[in-house]
Amino acid sequence: MEVIWGAELKKYNRLYREMDEFYHNIAVKTGLSDSVFWILYAICEYGDGCLQRDICAAFCVSKQTIHSAIHRMEKDGYLYLTEGRGRDKHIYLTEEGQRLMEENIVPVVRRENEALAKMGKEDSKELLRLTERYMQFLLGR
Repeated sequence: MEVIWGAELKKYNRLYREMDEFYHNIAVKTGLSDSVFWILYAICEYGDGCLQRDICAAFCVSKQTIHSAIHRMEKDGYLYLTEGRGRDKHIYLTEEGQRLMEENIVPVVRRENEALAKMGKEDSKELLRLTERYMQFLLGR
């Protein structure tokens, strides 16, 4: 079967991989695994008390991967869990976890906000609108 690679698809895939590599490299430079990076990022975004399932859904990471990383972080003293409804567990950072987030995640969020600000409000909205539209078509919605 012959696959047709349009120039747009090639460029989009390259940009996607470049963005993925950007975040991976930040995690590596800070000494964090990708999973720990995204858990801290999620807590930074959603706040203390967020749920494991929320992290999985928001960052498209498997439940097993997040579960393992959360338990490793709990063992290392970066977070603790409290019981929620049913099997839900709320995730809270310890003082050490808060420091880790502030040193490694907050600067990334600032950099992302600066990049969007440099693009301007209209271009930022357009980027989001078109990315969302592309995902709708890709997922067949």
